[in-house]
Amino acid sequence: MSDTQTKQKLSPLVLGAIGVVYGDIGTSPLYAIQATFTGPHPLPVVAANILGVLSVMFWTIMLLVSFKYVVIMMRADNHGEGGSMALLALVSELTKQHPKIKWFVTALGVFAAALFFGDGMITPAISVLSAVEGLGLVSHQFSIFILPVTVLILTGLFFIQKRGTGMVGMAFGPIMVLWFISLAVFGVISIAQSPEILFALNPVYAFRFLTADPRIAFFALGAIVLVITGGEALYADMGHFGKFPIRLAWFTLVLPALVLNYFGQGALLLHNPQAIANPFYLLNPAWALIPMVLLATAATVIASQAVISGAFSVANQSVQMGFLPRMEIRQTSDKAQGQIYVPLTNWTLYLAVIFLVFTFQGSSNLAAAYGIAVTGTMTITTMLTAFVIVMLWRWPLVIAIPVISVLLIVDLTYFAANILKIPQGGWFPLGVALISFTVLTTWKRGRKLLFDEVASLTVPLQAIIDDVDNMPRVSGTAVFLTPMGDGAPSAMLHNLKHNHVLHERNVLLTVVVEDKPYVTRGNRFLINDLGKNFFRVRLFYGFMQTPDIPLALELCGSQGLSFDMMTTSFFVSRALIVSSPKPGMAKWRERLYVALSKNAMNATDFFKIPANRVIEMGTRIEI
Repeated sequence: MSDTQTKQKLSPLVLGAIGVVYGDIGTSPLYAIQATFTGPHPLPVVAANILGVLSVMFWTIMLLVSFKYVVIMMRADNHGEGGSMALLALVSELTKQHPKIKWFVTALGVFAAALFFGDGMITPAISVLSAVEGLGLVSHQFSIFILPVTVLILTGLFFIQKRGTGMVGMAFGPIMVLWFISLAVFGVISIAQSPEILFALNPVYAFRFLTADPRIAFFALGAIVLVITGGEALYADMGHFGKFPIRLAWFTLVLPALVLNYFGQGALLLHNPQAIANPFYLLNPAWALIPMVLLATAATVIASQAVISGAFSVANQSVQMGFLPRMEIRQTSDKAQGQIYVPLTNWTLYLAVIFLVFTFQGSSNLAAAYGIAVTGTMTITTMLTAFVIVMLWRWPLVIAIPVISVLLIVDLTYFAANILKIPQGGWFPLGVALISFTVLTTWKRGRKLLFDEVASLTVPLQAIIDDVDNMPRVSGTAVFLTPMGDGAPSAMLHNLKHNHVLHERNVLLTVVVEDKPYVTRGNRFLINDLGKNFFRVRLFYGFMQTPDIPLALELCGSQGLSFDMMTTSFFVSRALIVSSPKPGMAKWRERLYVALSKNAMNATDFFKIPANRVIEMGTRIEI
């Protein structure tokens, strides 16, 4: 491949990475320094603190983003995909021979996903609110419009999700490139006026700040961590753009622009401490204020869009991996498989975001709620990656232990600093995470109990096959949806009990979701001929794919098992779940599972089965 061809392929990926991956971390300069000096534990705006805070910020970015995510985490991919659920699937595979360890890592991974939903609610609120607050600097008369304009922008953003983000995404890259160039340019202008701010590149200043008054420094860390919000996106969006484009974008544009802007704000504060009221906007010349408000608003909408899309992806993965009940998932593009819309997730996020805007009413107030979700997710990511480093990569322990220890100590320190902010707003993401974790684990546990009970009541399939010659047969094909197992599906047993017939051809169909993001069409199905016109078909999907049973069955024709939808009937079991005298989980969790199951999307719609070809057979099951 020529250099020209390589550049033609690489350039759109780099541009896309800048637009999607770096929206969240790229808008952190709007509020990070301001929140550090004016938050619940304000710092005096003096030279020692300014240099110290900037030094801590710089080395935090270098350690936790450049080293941890860009260098290490992006190697821990699951067939090219990243993110908490992809990492969980990878580590679960590594630990499957160790049940106790697997249970532990599963709990960690699920809680990381739960924290992400909290992050997905706060990011749109704090990002858009911080951008629109620039109106108050244009004119004090505009201050009363900050909340209404924020709500209007957010409402529009969530409303257009159902239309897909393909067209909007085309504009993301150029807007974010202009955003990062603006960050760098205005940062350089300010640094040129106070070049002594560059002393903060020396880690000695970070050390002095952290040791001069450890208590004050510890409080400050709770806000300093805002400089790395969005760092997880580098890993989560790896499958969309690839490692190299994301790394190239980070080191050539995003990292320099962020550092220059943070240091520019610091330089401004050195000679004008009063600018802490809004150092980001006051860094810009007066003529650029309105354009920067508009550009910042566009950038924060992009950052919000990336998080919303990420929430759709996590919800989809959770459904496929059995942590959430079936729900409506719409493909919004016939070209890009990852572009989906999940209505329930979208409107749940929207209501939470609007609640946050009206409850906290300012980006500095929301900053207190932000850190827990970010630091919690990053800590869990480090813990899961430790298993990959030791069990998959097999690094020598003399290297692995120090690396893991340093990253874990830093992550835990930041997490501990944010725990202190629970009364100021940290309760919100923590509460959302706990609720989400409870729902995810309850559904997973309930499904296991349900499948175990179904398996205990089933009749060996071979007994039916052996006796099939004595049973009347009708023409056509019967497809029975069934979980993995050797027993006869309950729908088949009910059909025999009530109708006393079997179809000419009977297919036991199981949908299997693998611990990898995608399964190719060539590996989609496995057919076993059980004899006497009975077949077992397994359809394999990745956790980022949405099953389509009719489409998959068309592929079976290449192996001699063809299907005519007009003569095929699909038998689906609908379970009526009731409490057992000895329930397998707490009563309140059992009630939650029953409520979730009643509101789950039916299998017919979820698997895209033609409704006029479906026969539902009800069965009462105790768990």
